[in-house]
Amino acid sequence: MTLAYAPSAPVGITALSEVMERLGLRMNFAKDEEIFCQDEEADLTYLVVSGAVRTTRLLSDGRRQVGSFYYPGDLVGLETGEIHRFSAEALSDSLLLVVKRSALKAFAGDEAVDRAIWEATRRELERTQEHLLVLGRKTACEKVASFLMDLAEREGGEQISLPMGRQDMADYLGLTIETVSRMLTQLQGASVVEFDGCRRFRVKRWDALERLAE
Repeated sequence: MTLAYAPSAPVGITALSEVMERLGLRMNFAKDEEIFCQDEEADLTYLVVSGAVRTTRLLSDGRRQVGSFYYPGDLVGLETGEIHRFSAEALSDSLLLVVKRSALKAFAGDEAVDRAIWEATRRELERTQEHLLVLGRKTACEKVASFLMDLAEREGGEQISLPMGRQDMADYLGLTIETVSRMLTQLQGASVVEFDGCRRFRVKRWDALERLAE
Protein backbone atom coordinates (compact mmCIF):
# COMPACT_ATOMS: atom_id res chain seq x y z
CA MET A 1 0.00 0.00 0.00
CA THR A 2 1.41 3.39 -0.96
CA LEU A 3 1.14 6.82 0.54
CA ALA A 4 -2.02 8.53 -0.59
CA TYR A 5 -2.30 11.41 -2.97
CA ALA A 6 -5.22 13.42 -4.27
CA PRO A 7 -5.91 12.23 -7.84
CA SER A 8 -7.57 14.43 -10.41
CA ALA A 9 -11.21 13.68 -11.11
CA PRO A 10 -11.88 11.11 -13.85
CA VAL A 11 -13.40 12.42 -17.05
CA GLY A 12 -16.76 10.79 -16.32
CA ILE A 13 -16.97 12.30 -12.84
CA THR A 14 -16.06 15.71 -14.26
CA ALA A 15 -18.83 15.39 -16.85
CA LEU A 16 -21.35 14.38 -14.21
CA SER A 17 -20.32 17.30 -12.02
CA GLU A 18 -20.84 19.64 -14.96
CA VAL A 19 -24.31 18.19 -15.60
CA MET A 20 -25.26 18.50 -11.94
CA GLU A 21 -23.86 22.03 -11.81
CA ARG A 22 -26.05 22.96 -14.75
CA LEU A 23 -29.20 21.19 -13.58
CA GLY A 24 -28.82 21.09 -9.84
CA LEU A 25 -29.79 23.26 -6.94
CA ARG A 26 -27.02 24.26 -4.55
CA MET A 27 -28.12 23.55 -1.00
CA ASN A 28 -26.33 24.29 2.25
CA PHE A 29 -26.78 21.98 5.24
CA ALA A 30 -25.71 22.79 8.78
CA LYS A 31 -23.84 20.29 10.94
CA ASP A 32 -26.14 17.36 11.86
CA GLU A 33 -28.94 18.64 9.59
CA GLU A 34 -30.93 15.91 7.85
CA ILE A 35 -30.51 15.70 4.08
CA PHE A 36 -32.97 12.87 3.47
CA CYS A 37 -34.54 10.31 5.78
CA GLN A 38 -34.81 6.54 5.88
CA ASP A 39 -37.72 5.14 3.81
CA GLU A 40 -38.24 8.48 2.06
CA GLU A 41 -38.86 8.45 -1.69
CA ALA A 42 -35.52 8.48 -3.48
CA ASP A 43 -36.32 11.04 -6.14
CA LEU A 44 -33.19 13.16 -5.69
CA THR A 45 -29.46 12.57 -6.16
CA TYR A 46 -26.83 14.56 -4.26
CA LEU A 47 -23.23 15.48 -5.05
CA VAL A 48 -21.06 16.58 -2.14
CA VAL A 49 -19.27 19.83 -3.05
CA SER A 50 -17.81 20.62 0.36
CA GLY A 51 -18.07 19.22 3.86
CA ALA A 52 -18.93 15.59 4.62
CA VAL A 53 -22.05 13.42 4.92
CA ARG A 54 -22.88 10.29 6.90
CA THR A 55 -25.63 7.79 6.17
CA THR A 56 -27.37 6.05 9.07
CA ARG A 57 -30.07 3.47 9.63
CA LEU A 58 -32.10 2.97 12.79
CA LEU A 59 -32.61 -0.68 13.68
CA SER A 60 -35.85 -2.03 15.11
CA ASP A 61 -34.41 -2.01 18.65
CA GLY A 62 -33.43 1.65 18.40
CA ARG A 63 -29.73 1.13 17.77
CA ARG A 64 -28.07 3.20 15.05
CA GLN A 65 -25.84 1.80 12.30
CA VAL A 66 -23.68 4.22 10.33
CA GLY A 67 -23.63 3.02 6.73
CA SER A 68 -20.89 5.14 5.21
CA PHE A 69 -19.24 8.53 4.97
CA TYR A 70 -19.18 10.71 1.85
CA TYR A 71 -16.75 13.47 0.91
CA PRO A 72 -16.41 16.11 -1.85
CA GLY A 73 -16.89 14.50 -5.25
CA ASP A 74 -19.02 11.62 -3.91
CA LEU A 75 -22.58 10.96 -5.04
CA VAL A 76 -25.06 10.34 -2.22
CA GLY A 77 -28.51 8.82 -2.51
CA LEU A 78 -27.93 6.45 -5.41
CA GLU A 79 -30.56 3.77 -4.92
CA THR A 80 -31.55 0.73 -6.93
CA GLY A 81 -35.09 0.96 -5.54
CA GLU A 82 -37.61 3.72 -5.06
CA ILE A 83 -36.85 4.59 -1.42
CA HIS A 84 -33.82 5.48 0.64
CA ARG A 85 -32.65 2.58 2.81
CA PHE A 86 -30.60 4.96 4.98
CA SER A 87 -30.96 8.50 6.25
CA ALA A 88 -28.27 11.08 5.48
CA GLU A 89 -27.04 13.95 7.64
CA ALA A 90 -24.32 16.55 7.26
CA LEU A 91 -21.28 15.79 9.40
CA SER A 92 -20.24 19.42 9.20
CA ASP A 93 -21.49 22.53 7.43
CA SER A 94 -21.79 21.17 3.89
CA LEU A 95 -22.68 22.27 0.37
CA LEU A 96 -24.42 19.78 -1.92
CA LEU A 97 -25.71 19.87 -5.47
CA VAL A 98 -29.19 18.36 -5.66
CA VAL A 99 -30.69 17.00 -8.89
CA LYS A 100 -33.85 15.04 -9.62
CA ARG A 101 -33.21 11.49 -10.76
CA SER A 102 -35.51 12.07 -13.72
CA ALA A 103 -33.31 14.98 -14.83
CA LEU A 104 -30.20 12.80 -14.71
CA LYS A 105 -32.01 10.06 -16.63
CA ALA A 106 -32.57 12.57 -19.40
CA PHE A 107 -28.82 12.38 -19.97
CA ALA A 108 -28.83 8.58 -20.23
CA GLY A 109 -26.82 7.69 -23.30
CA ASP A 110 -24.29 10.42 -22.66
CA GLU A 111 -21.21 8.21 -22.42
CA ALA A 112 -19.31 10.34 -19.92
CA VAL A 113 -22.29 10.76 -17.59
CA ASP A 114 -23.23 7.08 -17.79
CA ARG A 115 -19.64 6.15 -17.01
CA ALA A 116 -19.59 8.46 -14.00
CA ILE A 117 -22.81 7.02 -12.57
CA TRP A 118 -21.49 3.50 -13.11
CA GLU A 119 -18.22 4.43 -11.40
CA ALA A 120 -20.11 5.91 -8.43
CA THR A 121 -22.22 2.74 -8.21
CA ARG A 122 -19.10 0.56 -8.35
CA ARG A 123 -17.46 2.57 -5.58
CA GLU A 124 -20.61 2.22 -3.48
CA LEU A 125 -20.50 -1.57 -3.88
CA GLU A 126 -16.80 -1.69 -3.00
CA ARG A 127 -17.45 0.52 0.03
CA THR A 128 -20.17 -1.88 1.21
CA GLN A 129 -18.00 -4.96 0.68
CA GLU A 130 -15.08 -3.43 2.57
CA HIS A 131 -17.40 -2.42 5.41
CA LEU A 132 -18.67 -6.00 5.71
CA LEU A 133 -15.09 -7.26 5.89
CA VAL A 134 -14.22 -4.76 8.61
CA LEU A 135 -17.31 -5.61 10.65
CA GLY A 136 -16.99 -9.36 10.36
CA ARG A 137 -13.30 -10.25 10.28
CA LYS A 138 -11.17 -7.65 12.04
CA THR A 139 -10.26 -7.05 15.67
CA ALA A 140 -11.17 -3.76 17.34
CA CYS A 141 -7.67 -2.38 16.84
CA GLU A 142 -7.62 -3.48 13.19
CA LYS A 143 -11.02 -1.87 12.60
CA VAL A 144 -9.88 1.50 13.95
CA ALA A 145 -6.56 1.27 12.08
CA SER A 146 -8.39 0.50 8.82
CA PHE A 147 -10.67 3.46 9.37
CA LEU A 148 -7.77 5.85 9.96
CA MET A 149 -5.87 4.45 6.97
CA ASP A 150 -8.86 5.00 4.71
CA LEU A 151 -9.08 8.65 5.79
CA ALA A 152 -5.32 9.12 5.42
CA GLU A 153 -5.30 7.64 1.91
CA ARG A 154 -8.32 9.69 0.88
CA GLU A 155 -7.02 13.01 2.14
CA GLY A 156 -3.23 12.67 1.99
CA GLY A 157 -1.06 15.41 3.39
CA GLU A 158 0.63 15.76 6.75
CA GLN A 159 -2.43 16.59 8.85
CA ILE A 160 -5.62 14.57 8.28
CA SER A 161 -9.01 15.86 9.33
CA LEU A 162 -11.47 13.65 11.18
CA PRO A 163 -14.90 15.14 10.40
CA MET A 164 -16.83 12.56 12.40
CA GLY A 165 -16.95 12.11 16.15
CA ARG A 166 -16.08 9.05 18.22
CA GLN A 167 -19.72 7.90 18.35
CA ASP A 168 -19.98 8.01 14.56
CA MET A 169 -16.82 5.90 14.31
CA ALA A 170 -18.19 3.43 16.88
CA ASP A 171 -21.53 3.08 15.09
CA TYR A 172 -19.75 2.56 11.77
CA LEU A 173 -17.27 -0.01 13.08
CA GLY A 174 -19.71 -1.95 15.27
CA LEU A 175 -17.85 -1.02 18.46
CA THR A 176 -18.65 0.91 21.63
CA ILE A 177 -17.43 4.47 21.94
CA GLU A 178 -15.29 3.37 24.89
CA THR A 179 -13.55 0.75 22.73
CA VAL A 180 -12.91 3.26 19.94
CA SER A 181 -11.41 5.73 22.40
CA ARG A 182 -9.26 3.00 23.93
CA MET A 183 -7.97 1.85 20.50
CA LEU A 184 -7.13 5.43 19.49
CA THR A 185 -5.24 5.88 22.74
CA GLN A 186 -3.43 2.60 22.11
CA LEU A 187 -2.41 3.60 18.58
CA GLN A 188 -1.20 6.98 19.79
CA GLY A 189 0.67 5.39 22.69
CA ALA A 190 2.46 3.10 20.23
CA SER A 191 3.45 6.17 18.16
CA VAL A 192 1.49 4.87 15.15
CA VAL A 193 -0.60 8.04 14.95
CA GLU A 194 -0.55 11.38 16.73
CA PHE A 195 -3.66 13.41 17.44
CA ASP A 196 -3.84 17.18 17.45
CA GLY A 197 -7.06 17.59 19.41
CA CYS A 198 -10.02 15.31 18.67
CA ARG A 199 -10.48 16.07 14.98
CA ARG A 200 -7.00 16.04 13.42
CA PHE A 201 -4.24 13.46 13.32
CA ARG A 202 -1.11 12.52 11.46
CA VAL A 203 0.37 9.12 10.73
CA LYS A 204 3.78 8.68 12.37
CA ARG A 205 4.40 5.05 11.38
CA TRP A 206 2.82 4.18 8.03
CA ASP A 207 4.25 0.67 8.04
CA ALA A 208 2.64 -0.17 11.39
CA LEU A 209 -0.72 1.33 10.42
CA GLU A 210 -0.68 -0.53 7.09
CA ARG A 211 0.05 -3.85 8.78
CA LEU A 212 -2.89 -3.40 11.14
CA ALA A 213 -5.21 -2.20 8.37
CA GLU A 214 -4.37 -5.13 6.09
